[in-house]
Amino acid sequence: MSATPFYKMTGSGNDFVMLDGRETTPADWTADRIRATCDRRDGVGADGLVILTPEATGIVRMTFWNCDGSPANMCGNAALCSTRLAARLRMAPAPGMTLATGAGPFPTRCVGDGHLAELNLPDVPLPAPVAGMATEAGERWIRKAVVGVEHLVTLVDDLEGFDLPSRGRAQRFDPAIAPKGANANFVAGPAVPGGPWRVRTYERGVEAETLACGTGTVAAAVALAADGALELPQTFATRSGRELTVQARITGGRATDIWLRGEGRLVFTGLLAP
Repeated sequence: MSATPFYKMTGSGNDFVMLDGRETTPADWTADRIRATCDRRDGVGADGLVILTPEATGIVRMTFWNCDGSPANMCGNAALCSTRLAARLRMAPAPGMTLATGAGPFPTRCVGDGHLAELNLPDVPLPAPVAGMATEAGERWIRKAVVGVEHLVTLVDDLEGFDLPSRGRAQRFDPAIAPKGANANFVAGPAVPGGPWRVRTYERGVEAETLACGTGTVAAAVALAADGALELPQTFATRSGRELTVQARITGGRATDIWLRGEGRLVFTGLLAP
């Protein structure tokens, strides 16, 4: 067997091993192999693994797994990275393409000559309270939304002054959202007047805090806008310090015309040993 080329990419610190589907196929990747590749000591290190496969003119299939080897239907930051890489590898045109995912097709596009990309998400019902889930001290409310995958959004008073790994894990495995569980996103207002809102995420499948979550940031933005806490578009500072911007309209009990803008940056390339 020959070595497999890979591309290490980051979306605001949410990092991925990206593979060209013309060189390998999803059938080649067992859960054990994915876990080994994503391991941060003995592998490349990543929050997830992606295979990009051109399917038709302007259409690229994005197959995504979390770093624990579990498949996921969608990942916003992986989609932004996939858009930049698909254009770089000439799988699809940079001004506009369609990513085919387990959650459906998504229009995407590269923005400028740098690292930015935009992802157009389908309309979503406004986030709603979860029966049986109670807030803890310092939490104002909890909402659940489905933006590609399941998300919880919790508005907190202090984004730094609590044990996020512990609280995030408790929410992610709460019986009220069993059996699937959800990513647990915690959001707070700007650290300084006029600054960006801030978001942190405990991510299902990674089972730890990640440095950014694209669809989780969209869920948070929509939940806050529906609550009247902010107006869209809005920029959010992720745990990495990099920013994601969310545009949407709130109308008729739904969020429509949703766009996520963020980074899809190539960090390095390499070869995976056979």
